[in-house]
Amino acid sequence: MLFLIANLIFSQIYDGKVVGVTDGDTITLLVGKEQKKIRLAEIDAPEKSQAFGNLSKMMLSEKVFGKDVRVTVTDKDRYGRYVAKVTVDGRDINKEMVKEGFAWHYKQYSHSPEMALAEFEARRNQSGLWQLPATPPWDFRKQPKSTKPKKK
Repeated sequence: MLFLIANLIFSQIYDGKVVGVTDGDTITLLVGKEQKKIRLAEIDAPEKSQAFGNLSKMMLSEKVFGKDVRVTVTDKDRYGRYVAKVTVDGRDINKEMVKEGFAWHYKQYSHSPEMALAEFEARRNQSGLWQLPATPPWDFRKQPKSTKPKKK
């Protein structure tokens, strides 16, 4: 029974307008009069205080801000955000962020061959953050604040 309830929660689909972009992997979706925090599934974008953090946020904003999107929920994270695939006019925004080099394939939570290929192509083409050596956000978050490099 619990499994069925969990599947109902995590197979929800929302259509709404993006009214906020927090960073390169988090948006705010307006569904009717309700706002929902959405964490893009299978990806991890640079933190705001990290190299490429602002650029990643800007690129996600260009793709979704003010637009009508479809969100397919796969999970809920420890912060209460819906974890979801985001599409605009049939385009997979999660995959685009990885393929264009503005986010990593989050292999800890995803074993998708499509996402792995998208990251491989971004690395090969030195797209976005792959132009320079970059610290993955999951490693960056583990660093003590005093040792984190200052963003320029």
